[in-house]
Amino acid sequence: MELNDPVLLHWLDWDVLTRLGAAAIIGLLLGLDREIRGHAAGLRTHGLVCFASAALAVSMLALYHQLGGPDARLDALRMFEATGSFIGIVGAGLIVFSKGRVKNLTTAAHLWLTAVIGLACGAGQWPLVLIGAVISLVMLTLVGLLEKRYFPEDREDSAP
Repeated sequence: MELNDPVLLHWLDWDVLTRLGAAAIIGLLLGLDREIRGHAAGLRTHGLVCFASAALAVSMLALYHQLGGPDARLDALRMFEATGSFIGIVGAGLIVFSKGRVKNLTTAAHLWLTAVIGLACGAGQWPLVLIGAVISLVMLTLVGLLEKRYFPEDREDSAP
């Protein structure tokens, strides 16, 4: 079996640390809302999903360039496909229909968003990371507060 040359530890640079560190921090922040509310998939789950997505993106991009870029006949976009499939399975496992109500739908969607932001961190797409993090935090916190205040009986996560 022929493998690519290993990347030595002394090649670790600030760009990789920034991408992975940003993903971990943003993932934890995105999971904070779920943790505070006591829902499944809180801080650790969101932090791990975002960090894992970033690590996957960094790994795939590095491997793509290490093996020759466009001439290597690799499809780097498959990492998004695989991540989407995995998060879809996890999200489907979280969604529960109980007593005539759907529960954890927001948590499942939030995990997917966290995975996408993690992939963007790994790919170094900083404008997308910033916009995605800000908009998602606004949706989860501000919209969540407004929803709780004005539509308490319609909330997916409220007790029956």
